[in-house]
Amino acid sequence: MDKRVLGRLLLISNSTNHGEGYLDHCMDEMLDVLGARRRLVFVPFALHGRHEYAVRARDRFGREGVEVRALTTEGNAREVLAWGDALFIGGGNTFRLLETLQEADLLDVIRRHIADGMVYMGVSAGANLACPTIRTTNDMPIVQPHSFDALALVPFQINPHFVAPPSGSTHMGETRAQRLLEFLEENTTPVVAIREGVWIRAEGDRAWLGGKTGACVFRRGGASPEERLPGSDLSDVLEWPAA
Repeated sequence: MDKRVLGRLLLISNSTNHGEGYLDHCMDEMLDVLGARRRLVFVPFALHGRHEYAVRARDRFGREGVEVRALTTEGNAREVLAWGDALFIGGGNTFRLLETLQEADLLDVIRRHIADGMVYMGVSAGANLACPTIRTTNDMPIVQPHSFDALALVPFQINPHFVAPPSGSTHMGETRAQRLLEFLEENTTPVVAIREGVWIRAEGDRAWLGGKTGACVFRRGGASPEERLPGSDLSDVLEWPAA
């Protein structure tokens, strides 16, 4: 089976660490992924205040010498995508993000650009969108997409902002791990649950973990999730299911 990802990817759990500024904890990694590329298309669709979100991204990347144009749902979306050599999809609500891209008929357009060499970077909802579906998002379904199918740039699912319950907790509700195990009762796709301050880089037949904390890999039928530390290889989850 094919064990390659589509494109050059950086999939980040969160955009802001406690006590730091927007994208500060991952900016060095983003610049490394970008290389010499300096034309970045920003997708603000996961938040309601798109203009303010775009200004925030433009200001942050502008400090690094990267020019940003924000994608809109109006007639020039394909022109903006053609202008850029990298794409960054910001966090927010994953259902709203996917539904907006579906309504604008942009999912296949974006996927073609990634296949043709455009760098893909996504944080939180943007990381979810790189997966086969958005079924492992943490977000509330505030809108109803036409389907849960996403970009399928990688053959695994991501759960951002992964947390384990604190020791001694008396909370009786489902933990995040229990919800991911429920997903695996109905699906065979492995899930990489990434904690805050963590990202996944993927290119070709390789994927690896970066950042400061770690991740858990959940598999169907696994006795327990597999703990992965920063620097760990994740290439074992790069296997597409048989057609």
